[in-house]
Amino acid sequence: MSRVQLALNVSDIDQAVAFYTTLFATEPAKRKPGYANFAIADPPLKLVLIEGVSGGTLNHLGVEVTSGDEVQAAEERLRTADVETTGVDDTSCCFALKSETWVTDPDGAPWEWYVKIGDADQMANTVLGDDSAGCCAPPTISDPVSPGVASSTGGC
Repeated sequence: MSRVQLALNVSDIDQAVAFYTTLFATEPAKRKPGYANFAIADPPLKLVLIEGVSGGTLNHLGVEVTSGDEVQAAEERLRTADVETTGVDDTSCCFALKSETWVTDPDGAPWEWYVKIGDADQMANTVLGDDSAGCCAPPTISDPVSPGVASSTGGC
């Protein structure tokens, strides 16, 4: 089953968790300091909350799929259509191990296409086998947008 992911910046994680628990009648699937995610069945949605200074803003969007083959197929489909991607990387980000690719829409909204492969103990984005780290931002592509901040030009 695939589902859309919506990652929001929130100013108070506890208030946001209480609100979204009530709104969707679902407890968080994962809760860490400054972070929560919900696996909502109806409507099918992966809701991610990331605490920061600016609440009520978009962090990033995504599509969660069930296999690495689906990530690779999306990557190939997008590249064939001349959509610039980051390529497929295995990462540790947002307290999860993932295989993912990122794109940016024409207005700068970042999208990730990913499969979760396991849990991780860190929020920072690290490409496995690479020493660089960010904050759940897509690897560099033309005019990148860094999730985790309200502006379209900042970083975590």
